[in-house]
Amino acid sequence: MSINKVILVGHVGKDPVVRYFDKGVAHAAFSLATSESYTNKQGETVTSTEWHNIVLWRALAEVAEKTVRKGSQLYITGKIKTRSYVDKDGATRYITEILADTLIVLEKKQAPAEYAAEPARGGDFVGNTAAESPAAYGAGNTVQANDLKDDSAFDNSEFAGHDEDDLPF
Repeated sequence: MSINKVILVGHVGKDPVVRYFDKGVAHAAFSLATSESYTNKQGETVTSTEWHNIVLWRALAEVAEKTVRKGSQLYITGKIKTRSYVDKDGATRYITEILADTLIVLEKKQAPAEYAAEPARGGDFVGNTAAESPAAYGAGNTVQANDLKDDSAFDNSEFAGHDEDDLPF
């Protein structure tokens, strides 16, 4: 048995580049930065940043086109894919990408003064499987990619008449 699963939380480096192929299939690509900090022996804080190439297809790409911007904080799950290509000089190059299957936009929302002590809650969840739950990550609006039909990216009808604080997650 083997598992190829990646979980990333980071900030978008550039707005997604979205392309549409035959039959309207959408493809989005952007970079995501993840950083970690530590204190070295001299007491200095050192921050290390890794850049990841993110690839989204179909409904996730369409949602990213509408919601993801440079600087957005995202929670992404997916799998690692490495591919090769031949550049213009004839050299073989390799690129490692994250083929995302879940996307949560983690946006900080303004809380009323009486809730100021509570942590900020997230934004939009888009995923391919019902097993993925935004509950542990404090997401507000939930949309699953396999529920997306006819270009309707966000159907919040199940939450109609509810305040965000009344939702179960």
